Amino acid sequence: MKVNPPPRRSQAERTAATRASLLAASRKLFAVNGFADVSTQSIVEAAGVTRGALYHQFADKTELFAAVYEEIEGELVADIVTRLGEAAPADQRQAMKTGARLFLDLCSAPEVQRIMLVDAPAVLGWERWRAVGMKYGLGVIEAMLGQAIADGVIPDQPRRPTAHVLLGALDEAALYISRAEDQNAAKQEMYAVCDRLIDGIAR
Repeated sequence: MKVNPPPRRSQAERTAATRASLLAASRKLFAVNGFADVSTQSIVEAAGVTRGALYHQFADKTELFAAVYEEIEGELVADIVTRLGEAAPADQRQAMKTGARLFLDLCSAPEVQRIMLVDAPAVLGWERWRAVGMKYGLGVIEAMLGQAIADGVIPDQPRRPTAHVLLGALDEAALYISRAEDQNAAKQEMYAVCDRLIDGIAR
């Protein structure tokens, strides 16, 4: 019986596969070794691609790192939204507290701490690091705040400025935990701080 060969992938499919391989390989290396100690040679070897393929996809190692960081931010926010739906908090105010705790929990993963909290601000600069966080997190916080106001569990107030303050507080809380000697104790402290902050805007 004649077996037909598998169809050839399109150029777009090959490009997407190469990009995915580079992101997956570099993400593991950045998480374990940190940005400074990962060479482009180690990345292409782990990804099974050529150096030319890397530079066809990304201008340099920094841009590859930026793509990895953005991928993690997107996954983190999507995970929080999914888990919030599963948790079914009693009201939107409680949902905001639960969301804050989920964010701090997910940011405690070694991969997230190393790439998102330790290396990203230094490698990309504070402005770019902050811009990516705002791209994924600000809209979710603003939407939750708006729903809480609509439900009457938080009084009406300027949504965008308040969302900025909450996002900044969460980023600082995650950074504080990542640098603490006892991260579990620091996380419990920040749970309480975030609860009080949300209760404060509800008055």
